[in-house]
Amino acid sequence: MKNFTEEEKIKILSDMIAIKSINANEIEVANYLKDLFAAYGIDSKIVPVTDTRVNLVAEIGSGSPVIGVSGHMDVVSPGDESEWTSDPFTLTEKDGKLYGRGTNDMKAGLVNLALVMIELKENNELQNGTVRFMATTGEEVGGAGSKKLYEEGYMDDVDYLWVAEPSHDTIIYAHKGSLNLRVTSIGEAAHSSMPDQGYNAINPLMEYLLELDKKLNGDDRKNEVLGKLVMSTTIFNAGNQVNSVPEKAAAEINVRTIPEFDNDEVIDLFKTTADKYNKEGSKIDVEVTMSLPSVFTTGQSEMVDLAKELGKKYLDLEISVKGSPGVTDASNLLRDKDDNFPFMMFGPGETKMAHKTDEYVYKDYYFAFFDIYKALILGLSK
Repeated sequence: MKNFTEEEKIKILSDMIAIKSINANEIEVANYLKDLFAAYGIDSKIVPVTDTRVNLVAEIGSGSPVIGVSGHMDVVSPGDESEWTSDPFTLTEKDGKLYGRGTNDMKAGLVNLALVMIELKENNELQNGTVRFMATTGEEVGGAGSKKLYEEGYMDDVDYLWVAEPSHDTIIYAHKGSLNLRVTSIGEAAHSSMPDQGYNAINPLMEYLLELDKKLNGDDRKNEVLGKLVMSTTIFNAGNQVNSVPEKAAAEINVRTIPEFDNDEVIDLFKTTADKYNKEGSKIDVEVTMSLPSVFTTGQSEMVDLAKELGKKYLDLEISVKGSPGVTDASNLLRDKDDNFPFMMFGPGETKMAHKTDEYVYKDYYFAFFDIYKALILGLSK
């Protein structure tokens, strides 16, 4: 029999927080988890994504149903570490909270999934079905890890999926897509006293962006759960010095998409608008740097109903069921699934704490979600 103590759960989370998997280095997290699984006789597989970035997949059980559980191994930068009240890569407990970069988003959820797998296997509790653990790389930037798992067929036979992102009081069953574009305008340099001798790259790019902002943010289409599409120009770079006409200007744009106004339509609009400007003498180029589609499911499933019951039992909370403007690896993992596919995002932590200085997860919630995940798997595999 194996029953992880609270001390063991804290120690393993502490080990994971100490691994600085800041938008990279997930291989160290994957190797840690692989060794942990191996110590209990669970085979796992490293799935390379690039030369330096990997996913990890592990399974217990056999046959149907196939329950997919997922979390990402990367974390965002802690920023200015002097602004933290404790070392961001040393798990620190204070006032019932566990502080550290990645405690909330989302190593607490990832550790719980792994430890539940081990207990189920060691205690021979999983009598039916398969649990497939999918730890991903690069979720914070680009989603390359989940895209690789989708392409290699790891979701083909999955019957349920939940992602253990932080959302302790809300089950997320649908979320917007996320699209990143880089738009570059090429002009010709000149002295600012003789602008007619060159071509200011800023001017057409500004006009282009304002036109698209009006078209996209002014569009009336609205999803019943997710609301309207949102476009934001977030980076703008141009020029080298104040008395020179810039020969190049570049902007980066993020668009949060909905099923009614999806990524393909937005990309087409960016490109056809660029074509219009280019025919008038501008030189505008559009590059898509990330494209994650929206996730829209009904939220009506045995899994969601059971998770709500378990949330009440172990957290003493009334769990709401909502859509979200954020994005998860489900954008890639659910690419071929229909609206009735059982999906949810549900995990220890709070959405508002993601990427914050002094990131924390409540210790009690960390422990409670271990019990929730175990009961959820056993309930779905009957």
